[in-house]
Amino acid sequence: MGIASSLFYDSNNSAKQTLHRRIRPSEEQFSEQQDRWNALAEYLRSDLKERSNHTIGTWLQGSYKFATQVRPANKGKEFDIDLGVYFQWQGTPDDGQHSPKNLKSMVQQSLMAYSNDDVIEVTRPPKVRCSRIRFKGDFHIDVPGYHLDPNADKRALATEENIWELSDPKALYIWFKNQFEDYQREKARRLIRYIKCWVGLKFEDGPNRPSSTLLTVLVADAFKDIPTDKMVADDEAVLAVLEKIIERLNRNSKVVNPVDANEILSDRLTPHAYNDFIEKLSIFRSIATKALSCETVLAAADSWTEAYEQFFPLPDTEEIAKSIQEKTLLPVPLYIPDVAVRAVSKDNPSRSWNGKNRVGPIPKNCRIFFSVTNSTSLPCDSIIQWMVRNEGDEAENINDLGHKAGKGLNAEENSAYTGTHYMDCVVKQYGQPISMRRISVEVSGPPIVRPKSKKKPLWRSVPGRR
Repeated sequence: MGIASSLFYDSNNSAKQTLHRRIRPSEEQFSEQQDRWNALAEYLRSDLKERSNHTIGTWLQGSYKFATQVRPANKGKEFDIDLGVYFQWQGTPDDGQHSPKNLKSMVQQSLMAYSNDDVIEVTRPPKVRCSRIRFKGDFHIDVPGYHLDPNADKRALATEENIWELSDPKALYIWFKNQFEDYQREKARRLIRYIKCWVGLKFEDGPNRPSSTLLTVLVADAFKDIPTDKMVADDEAVLAVLEKIIERLNRNSKVVNPVDANEILSDRLTPHAYNDFIEKLSIFRSIATKALSCETVLAAADSWTEAYEQFFPLPDTEEIAKSIQEKTLLPVPLYIPDVAVRAVSKDNPSRSWNGKNRVGPIPKNCRIFFSVTNSTSLPCDSIIQWMVRNEGDEAENINDLGHKAGKGLNAEENSAYTGTHYMDCVVKQYGQPISMRRISVEVSGPPIVRPKSKKKPLWRSVPGRR
């Protein structure tokens, strides 16, 4: 068990800022998504039945169904939900009256006719294997259309290229559930989330990013092959899974869909993208190895931050001091940065707030300036790195949990969300963290508006009047 294992997952404290808590959708986001897909599914079953003259079923699939959904890596990105619609008739897909292209066009037309105030757009042209409808709240629902033979329980996916593809998302979900006992499955889901979060941070959107299905299969296969006594904590499990995945891919580059031997999941990556995947996995493994060997919780958290950036939480000051004291026999680090903080309202620059190592409460829409005041005591060959880590419902619900904020003695940020957020100031010497300061920024209330100037009454401008 690594020294920072409690920062991954804490089964005794669901409110604690752990990696797992920060990468999951909030309860409000989950509830909002659930309401939207339920309403959409009900509409599609009715509307597509009229359009096609067939019984219509719907079935959730993908990461939402697997309970492995992760928060988008950056603000502006969207959660993804997959909602399959199933046109039912007996026999093969070709026994019906609808071609794949025709069936898929009906799905697109039905979505275009969907009336809901929360809809942003229906993407045009549609994707090859699904249609996409985007909602307010930073999420979209992909809607693939299938033929379903209810008696044979066989499915085929309709594509834009007018081809039926053999595809069975239900079989893949059943395969996943059957791999583990209940208590193991929850841990497997957390591990899939950890790997998917890392992929979201380190790979650009597009065809060169490893797919969610590929990652799910790789992690599930690796997890079930590792003895449970080697994975007591989630940080150890991450390294163990990475080692298994790299070993597997170096031995055989092809990853087969476990419920369809004809589908090679790894073939979706170009040779260049595949090599990039292997290279980045190896870097990730090195980071995990280093983090697990760290002697202080600050050093371990800093190492994991290389992989998880703003999503990985820092321990509290007392935990850091205790960890350093145990390893160095010193009561506190030799140097701790002191930071002057000044917040200035953008809407009313005459209003400002000052603090030392904290600031607030301040309103939204302020410029916030951070400056190290005891830089003359900074150890030689050391640097300062800044990282914003946001907390609270408002930041979570807009998927902005922070970002890197630069290096040096000064930093500047803005107040955008209510709640208590942190600017973390980490001091590194020869590449190793030696101390830090967590600066709390409490944001409360709307922006402060500049007061309008009051015009003098006309009678005051008349000479002699008082």
